This record gives sequence, C-alpha cells and structure tokens, in this order.
Amino acid sequence: MEADELLLLVAGGDQMAFEELYGLVAGPVFGLVRRVVRDPAQSEEVSQEVLLETWRSAARFDPRRGSALSWILTLAHRRAVDRVRSARAAGEREQREARRAHHPAFDQVTEEVEAGLEREWVRRCLERLTELQRQSVTLAYYDGYTYREVAERLSLPLGTVKTRMRDGLTRLRECLGGAA
Repeated sequence: MEADELLLLVAGGDQMAFEELYGLVAGPVFGLVRRVVRDPAQSEEVSQEVLLETWRSAARFDPRRGSALSWILTLAHRRAVDRVRSARAAGEREQREARRAHHPAFDQVTEEVEAGLEREWVRRCLERLTELQRQSVTLAYYDGYTYREVAERLSLPLGTVKTRMRDGLTRLRECLGGAA
C-alpha cells in the first residue's frame, strides 16, 4: 500500500496500517532529522516523537495539499528545527547566567540599553525595505515561516519570495553595516 492510503487508515485508528507506514517512513524521517540535529541519540528521540505525532495527528493530513511522505517529513523537519533551537536557547541561557555571575549588575542594564538600540536600528533598516521585501523578511525571520510557507501566505511563486528575501537581506546588511 502507498503511504497516502496508509496514513488515511491510520487517521481512522488502524494500528496495522501504522506499523506498515512506520516501516515505510522511519528511515527517511530519521535521515532528515539526523541531517538537522546531527546528534544520533537526539535524532532517534526526535524521530520517535515525529512518528508518535504522526499517529496522533494523522486526521489532520489532507491528501489534496500533498503526499503523506511530504507531510510527515514536514513534521520531522519542524520538530528537528525546534530541537536545535531549543538546544541553542538552552546554551545561550547558560552563557547568560554565567556572564551575570561574573559581571556587576550595571552591565546588565548596559546590555539591555544596547539591545534596545540595536532593535531600533533593525526596525529603522526594515522600514527602508520595500513593503514586499519587509513582508517576506518579517514572515521568515520574525514569524519563523519557511520560504515555501511565506510564498503560500503571500500567494506568490517561491522564486519571487526567494528573490525578495535575497534583495531584502542584502539591503538590511548594507543598512546595518553602518551600525558596526
């Protein structure tokens, strides 16, 4: 049976269909997660979470929007990216805590003021972009959408979004270059 058919059966609670679907997609899911997460043990854990999520949310699969494999791999990619971001954030939190332990309290105030100034500089540079570039950059970098999702949200071809992103990021880089 094809993955699409199996996933529709899984949505109805068919455990045998899930076992067969698991056999079809476990390898590609692990491979994708491994490329993003890198750590083998974490990759196994994330892959299991994705397959469990597949079982739990199979009813949300809409075959009109794409294949079962692409839907499952999208779940895997998002979960893997979330894991990487979470690990990075935990590391950054630990670094911040270590810095606070070694710096006087006024340094924290200085850092907050500098961060506020940097945010203002970025906001001003964003205002210099065209509306279309600003929308694309904001959706991708502030709202966390992939280029493909930005294209869908803006009802534009993927190539157009990529071009806007490239041009917008180039203009931001030039504008922010003056801040250094």
